[in-house]
Amino acid sequence: MQKRITIFDTVRGFTMISMAGFHACYDLAYLYGWDMPWFTQTVFQDVWRASISWVFLFIAGWMCTLSRNNIKRAAKYALAALVVWLATTLVSVDDSVNFGIIYCMAACTGIVALTDPVLKKITARWGMPLCLVLFALTWSIPKTIYSVPHLAWLGFPSPGFVSGDYYPIIPFIFMYLAGYFAAHIAQSIDKTVPSWAYANPLPALASLGRHALPFYLLHQPIILGILELVYSVR
Repeated sequence: MQKRITIFDTVRGFTMISMAGFHACYDLAYLYGWDMPWFTQTVFQDVWRASISWVFLFIAGWMCTLSRNNIKRAAKYALAALVVWLATTLVSVDDSVNFGIIYCMAACTGIVALTDPVLKKITARWGMPLCLVLFALTWSIPKTIYSVPHLAWLGFPSPGFVSGDYYPIIPFIFMYLAGYFAAHIAQSIDKTVPSWAYANPLPALASLGRHALPFYLLHQPIILGILELVYSVR
């Protein structure tokens, strides 16, 4: 059995904690009316959000080079995205999540699974920087409203489109592919994984990272439940 590369679990676990903190601040500011100008009126919110989602996508792209079945991974993400959409649509706490981060991971994983033979023909040392440049160049595409309907999933939202968490294929597939090509660069430099990548100095974070998807699905209901409980007894 192949030994698990723990460093990815640890980074994911840390990012999960950061995500929970971000959503707690979001809930307090926008749902409970807390005065948090450092969060709502500065660029800090965008930087914090990016530090979470970009890490998720980059690691997911890297990990797909190690997966035995990326179609299965894509289907698992797609099912989770459907659960999130149903839950946020039926429980009207905030805007429903249409084409959120889990949808993006499902779509990107599926695309890479289907195009892997073609992607492997691209020199990884060129592919990674090219994807980062394309990510920057296409960043503003989904921030515009387009008159063409039904393309929000791709990155072209139409008038009336609303989502509480929006990560379309463009531009985020390029961050995913940057992770994919980074993995191939690392694998071409050294065919063996360095011993430090297997080290587990923070087992709690690594364990959380191994269960990232269930944590993602459950953390927001738990946070909202705690906040409701606190406010109900005040």
